[in-house]
Amino acid sequence: MTSLHTALLQSSGRPGDVAHNLRVLEDAARAAAAQGAGLLAAPEMFLTGYAIGADVPKLAEPADGPSADAVARIAADHGLAIAYGFPERDGDTVYNAVQLIDADGARLATYRKTHLFGCFEREWFTPGDQPVVQAELGGLRVGLMICYDVEFPENVRAHALAGTDLLLVPTAQMHPFQFVAESLVPVRAFENQMYVAYVNRTGPEGEFEFVGLSTLVGPDGVARARAGRGEELVSAEVDPAFLAASRETNPYLRDRRPELYASLV
Repeated sequence: MTSLHTALLQSSGRPGDVAHNLRVLEDAARAAAAQGAGLLAAPEMFLTGYAIGADVPKLAEPADGPSADAVARIAADHGLAIAYGFPERDGDTVYNAVQLIDADGARLATYRKTHLFGCFEREWFTPGDQPVVQAELGGLRVGLMICYDVEFPENVRAHALAGTDLLLVPTAQMHPFQFVAESLVPVRAFENQMYVAYVNRTGPEGEFEFVGLSTLVGPDGVARARAGRGEELVSAEVDPAFLAASRETNPYLRDRRPELYASLV
């Protein structure tokens, strides 16, 4: 099984301007493909912007809507899979969602954020109820979650038990919580023996200040790629051979004693 070169687009695009953000995504896809990437991940709510208030329901689209078609064309044109955040409309309900599209332009999976953060998100979104969403990509089992979800250890452990190899986490991580990118995400990768790609927005947006620091962390807890605070495209390998060797050496999942954990639920 070959490595999957994975690129992270750290950008806030232009809030409220879907057409502009699609152009940013296409430019990033072109650059990532030129670097040999097979997967490009963009941040939470990348298509529309995050701090857009009453425009959330106005800009929300179905998972198979026109923006999804545009992303599918970008993926197929540049020959790489794309994961991107967007507000998903399902009838009268709006979810904070991430969608994974493969290199042929086919929609592989859509995940709805299960743990909403703060008053802003609870005002505009309905929480999802499916904690583990996965797809097969390049021989790897890829899992999806969004931002605050990764801060719940039960969520990530559920992915580990379901066999996730690479966990994609589009995020809108804001000041003063940069320790999540710096410290918590590497621990999640190590304790669950998986790669974690945490891809953030950057700079001021409405009342928020996004901190960047996007990272791709291996199952040894070591960052393979780490962005700074500004707009940036970073990339690194997700190596299934290293992952298998790491899982063989690290006993966390084998040494679990689930019979002791009933009080957690």
